[in-house]
Amino acid sequence: MEQRSIFRVQTIQRHLCASEESVPNTTNVVIVGIARTPIGSFNGKLSSLSAPQLGAVAIKASLERAGVSPEQVQEVYFGNVLQANVGQAPAKQASLLAGIPNTVPCTTVHKVCASGMKAVMLGASSIQLGINEVVVAGGMESMSNAPYYLPNARQGLRMGDGKVIDGAIKDGLWDPYGNYHMGVIAEKCAAKHNISREQQDNYAIRSYKRAAEGWSSGFFEKEVIPVTVPGSRGAPSTVVKADEEYNRVNFDKFKSLPGVFGLGKTVTAGNASTISDGAASVILMSQQKAKQLNAKPLAVIRGYADASNHPDDFPTAPSLAIPKALANAGLTINDIDFFELNEAFSVVCEANAKLLKLDPEKVNVYGGGVSIGHPIGCSGARIIVTLVNLLHHKKARYGVAGICNGGGGASAIVIERIE
Repeated sequence: MEQRSIFRVQTIQRHLCASEESVPNTTNVVIVGIARTPIGSFNGKLSSLSAPQLGAVAIKASLERAGVSPEQVQEVYFGNVLQANVGQAPAKQASLLAGIPNTVPCTTVHKVCASGMKAVMLGASSIQLGINEVVVAGGMESMSNAPYYLPNARQGLRMGDGKVIDGAIKDGLWDPYGNYHMGVIAEKCAAKHNISREQQDNYAIRSYKRAAEGWSSGFFEKEVIPVTVPGSRGAPSTVVKADEEYNRVNFDKFKSLPGVFGLGKTVTAGNASTISDGAASVILMSQQKAKQLNAKPLAVIRGYADASNHPDDFPTAPSLAIPKALANAGLTINDIDFFELNEAFSVVCEANAKLLKLDPEKVNVYGGGVSIGHPIGCSGARIIVTLVNLLHHKKARYGVAGICNGGGGASAIVIERIE
């Protein structure tokens, strides 16, 4: 009996040793290329392009900036939320349009607003596990091209009026658990955390002014790639070089805009993010591969994490994900120089800054989703691109990007600038 017990212990020990040896050593993941398209307004200058077409522009530019050939890419992870009528495998479409060989595996990621960031996290994980060495990751969205749905049309609309459902709202902006618009949850967040209409308006106005400064100072030109939009019916092509939305604000009317979601009526079209089109891409590599290819790292990923709570608390989920990501990075919030928080609504940033005790001067220093736009499948990657750019612009060391997503979730990532 004793010998049998000893044998079992030895067997377990051998299995444990084998397990340890079979797990590859984690490795530093570096960002060697970044690019994003301008963010187009709803039915604006980029609306004639599909999400994969926008994604291809960002991917191609990020590869070129990194000095990486499409043939060197081993896998693509790309976020996209509103996939109806886009066609099969949106990430594969964008990859092929960018010139990446058809032998490269592609995965489309859907984590609502955090899709683009989750794509980067999945790409980084694959490198840390030793599966890949060169990965393209990012996100794309054309909210302008989201179709309308005809429910029950397949079974036949036999008598009476039919119903048409807005696909962008149904699959991008609607909470299926409480059966109401995400803006209703933003109102609940404002009430719960005692954030007034005035605070939200002031935040949004600051966001617009900061975005304008980002463009006038030339900051955004370092991350944005111009997009050529073909003309229709023989008209000449146009080149879109800058974000559309930040120039469309009317400050004189801002504080008189009506609340649109009931309850406290503090959330308005002015202090919420705008429906938008755009794409962003980053090139990830193992640090060893970057050295081998003589690619210049811009930043190293130090940690990342997801978090989740009740769907009605999605606006403040970044306050849970960010500490987890910092713990994974071995850092504290006091170590961080700058934060990029996605501005789904102004109240999102106000609430998370309040919970995490963040200095407003360190948060979204060149605006965010309210003033720039929030193409939902793209934004998680967009704020990473902007954060990398910002750390170099300010010669700062550490940055955190965080984004909430419908269903109560959030993702966060910690990066360190490499000189």
